[in-house]
Amino acid sequence: MIEPPLARRFAEEMGQLLGPDFPGDIGLAVSGGGDSMAMLYLAHNWTRDYGVRLWIVTVDHGLRAESAAEADMVAQEAGLLGWPHATLRWAWDGAGNLQNAAREARLTLIDAWRGHLRHVLFAHTQDDQAETVLMRLARGSGVDGLAGMRGRRIAVPHPLGAAALPDSAWHGTLPPRGDAAPGFELLRPCLGMSRQELRHYARVLKGRWVEDTSNDDPAYDRVRVRKILGLLREEGVTTEALAETAARMARARDGLNARLADAVKEVCKSAPTGQVRIDRDGFAALDRETQLRLLTAALRYAASEEHRPRSAASEGLLESALSGGGGTLHGAELSVEKAHLRIFREPAAASDRKVPLGALWDGQWVLKGDGTCDADGVTVGALGQGGWEQITQRGDLPVPHRAARGLPAAWRGERLLSVPALGIGTGLTARRYVLGRPDTGFEAFCLSH
Repeated sequence: MIEPPLARRFAEEMGQLLGPDFPGDIGLAVSGGGDSMAMLYLAHNWTRDYGVRLWIVTVDHGLRAESAAEADMVAQEAGLLGWPHATLRWAWDGAGNLQNAAREARLTLIDAWRGHLRHVLFAHTQDDQAETVLMRLARGSGVDGLAGMRGRRIAVPHPLGAAALPDSAWHGTLPPRGDAAPGFELLRPCLGMSRQELRHYARVLKGRWVEDTSNDDPAYDRVRVRKILGLLREEGVTTEALAETAARMARARDGLNARLADAVKEVCKSAPTGQVRIDRDGFAALDRETQLRLLTAALRYAASEEHRPRSAASEGLLESALSGGGGTLHGAELSVEKAHLRIFREPAAASDRKVPLGALWDGQWVLKGDGTCDADGVTVGALGQGGWEQITQRGDLPVPHRAARGLPAAWRGERLLSVPALGIGTGLTARRYVLGRPDTGFEAFCLSH
């Protein structure tokens, strides 16, 4: 079958991702490499028919001497095409894994840059998808990991809204400011396009791009996998084949998630917000794959974790649960009760810092005064053992001791004032966020993740 021209495929993909009612403004994350510059040219030509305004952003991570000049090149090219551009600057503090820190910083900076924009395009390609599948295969990933990257996902760097961009962190033109819902949709319209054909498109248009020298640095996992993929291609393991495998796995994932949703309705019982309570007999009757998916979904929900725990660790905890034991994993804890399994935030993993009322605690909870109590000097932190011991009536609480200790509590100094999740105290409201979005329950979490 002959593929239609790249511009038509791009338009069709944008229709799938955004149609039929396109937004008036869309952001593009453009690094200056061949993939993202080709996406810029494709999007520019696409707007002629759809009347969408583009806003271009480049994140300069400051990790290479050439990065500032590359950002300037993108700004020049965006200007020639008639689109506003901004460069965002980031400096690594040396903490943690560099690649993870750079990835998180990129999303956080773009969230602060986007203003009222709801959609931002990223130029991940079919080659990126193939490399992702191969990397996850090496880690022993299951269906979800081998499904690769999604064409669209919601990125929520901070549920209470993006921080303002300091003047020192950017230059150029920003999208209009104003109220915006937390998070943005990250779209990947080029996932079905190869690097080769994207560069060919840019070359035909006499476009510009730069080659990132770090793409040849074997210190990076993806670079090593890229070289391995080049060798495997000689044996018939192509990027196209791996991308097709990802698409098939995505269909399988969606089917398994539909089965999971049915299982949640059957075996999950009412529980306080942020916790999951599962009927033991009903859980034991489920097939092994659904058991594992239910367990990992519950762990992610309780800990508000984007990624799943490693398969081997999850399977080990499942074995423990089925044999009557509990355990901790991924920032959550599983305890075995007489008739139920309970999954909750691991007390030792919850934040040990106290924050003011209205601030985000443990990446999940916001407690606010309802105007009926004196909020002066009140802070929010974990209930912990000290708070538990201050509760005089513990017999009718909806959760046992260990599952309560990681819940948010309001304090004045060392005196416990309120634990909204347990119905203790008055004058405060509590709202939980899971992966940056308001928590609407475990069933809804399973349906959307």
